[in-house]
Amino acid sequence: MGIGPSIDPSGVGATGLLWLFFSYGYALFYAANMIGEGSELLLLVPSMAGLVGGVVLPLLGAVPDGAIILFSGLGSIEVAQESLSVGIGALAGSTIMLLTIPWALSIFAGRVDIEEGKPRYKKKPKLDPDHSVSETLSNTGVFLSNEIRHGGLVMALTTAPYFFIQIPAMFMKGSTQDIANGEHYWSLSALILCLLGLVYYMHLQLQFSDEGQDRDKRIAIAKKTLQAGKMSLRGVLKSSLESYESNRRGFSYDDYGAVNSTEPTPESLAMLRELLVDAFTAYDTDHNGTLERGEIRVFLKDFHENIEEDEVNIILKKIDVDQNNVISLDEFAILCYHLIIVEENGNDDSDVVASQGTRRQSLTSNNAFKRSVRSIISSEDDEDGEEVEEIPEELHDLSPEEQQKAIKVKAFKMLAIGTLMVVYFSDPMVDVMQEIAVQANIPAFYVSFVLAPLASNSSEVVASMFYAAKKTRKTMTVSLSALEGAACMNNTFCLCIFMGLIYVRGLAWQYTAETAAIVVVQFIMAYLVQGEVMTTGRAIGVLFLFPLSLIFVATLEFFGFD
Repeated sequence: MGIGPSIDPSGVGATGLLWLFFSYGYALFYAANMIGEGSELLLLVPSMAGLVGGVVLPLLGAVPDGAIILFSGLGSIEVAQESLSVGIGALAGSTIMLLTIPWALSIFAGRVDIEEGKPRYKKKPKLDPDHSVSETLSNTGVFLSNEIRHGGLVMALTTAPYFFIQIPAMFMKGSTQDIANGEHYWSLSALILCLLGLVYYMHLQLQFSDEGQDRDKRIAIAKKTLQAGKMSLRGVLKSSLESYESNRRGFSYDDYGAVNSTEPTPESLAMLRELLVDAFTAYDTDHNGTLERGEIRVFLKDFHENIEEDEVNIILKKIDVDQNNVISLDEFAILCYHLIIVEENGNDDSDVVASQGTRRQSLTSNNAFKRSVRSIISSEDDEDGEEVEEIPEELHDLSPEEQQKAIKVKAFKMLAIGTLMVVYFSDPMVDVMQEIAVQANIPAFYVSFVLAPLASNSSEVVASMFYAAKKTRKTMTVSLSALEGAACMNNTFCLCIFMGLIYVRGLAWQYTAETAAIVVVQFIMAYLVQGEVMTTGRAIGVLFLFPLSLIFVATLEFFGFD
């Protein structure tokens, strides 16, 4: 008896079968979202950020596809050999879909004008609304960073296990059992290579995370978390500061004090500047690129009520290093750095910021600062702004440390529930897709190629478009790098499960056409991302790779390839 609901798909009609597919599909989609959101929340916990960003986030993202592949190879040998077509369809469909449909949609959502061969991210507006169709295709696009180019090469390298199993398989003849026997040790070698590739990829991601090379991802997720109202600005900034400052030699949180008692590291200053640039612009009411005395006072009131003019003068004197009675963006970031620390620790020197008896007010409950949060996290090109969810009531009065504890509990619950749901619904989902193939008289591979990604990868599509729509180089890097990373995980983690089934259960690998499609699409994408720009027109071509790959598989099978 399998895991999951006990409804037999073969005992229902076409309408019932569709109902089962959408029910199980939604459950898997919901579970994948829970796993993704839980992993992202853990990325905001400084003590876990490196491990989560380097290992947990990419690994758990591949769990839904891995579960479908695993359950497709269970049951009797005869049943498993037949249902394995669902697994290879899910693997091929997931890999190719991630590199085509969400990729093209992300390029379209994040496109900006291209002038003299370079995307103009600083131009206002970033996209000319009067472009013709031909101009849109050729003169708009996105910048491809070094991270994206490097990710494309790594993705191509992780396809190596396919060759270890596929090349010998092409020379195997005889019955299915004879082929399985001949492939036995080749599947073991591919399994070992998958494991080595997975370990190397995890090590690479962990190294990037420890070196801070995933900084753009962390900041993008921090803004996304703020928009969803899952954590206060103070909580997010404090956790990010701890993450950056923890690598500072001889650093102690007891060093935190009043203004100028310590200085933020360059990394912390850069992080604050990036998070607060839009808030700085919001307080700069006369748009002269600096905050003057009146604007500073408005800002300080958003941290503390009834602040006196003398106190404004004291703060301005300490922060305004060039003594010109205005503060720049860097000085504004330093001011936020100290106000966050003083607000949290309540040091003895905090009277520099607020006089005796002044009532302090949490950032989470201050309406004025909520408006600045909206400014921080909304897209610069979105005239209407994005709705910012209210912070959950249970977090209102919590300190950043208490918020982090609550976030960890919530994240682990989401990961546990999401993983259990994936395990529970993957097995019946495989049966449903097999039955759809039987009733529609279509090979199971084509059914799972199209349908499985709808359930297991929809969250990646939504997330990639969310980041791309911000129309910045950094968020576009986050968007496209995540899609490349998902393909790498399919080439290592998911294929590892497949090779384990082939080796342990003595099954046959008879998927030449499918393997060719997976590898060819990845090589094409690895080549396309080696330039500095991808135009909207080229993205349209990428979009068509998805249906073309299906035609490619059907053509190879027509000419006799298995």
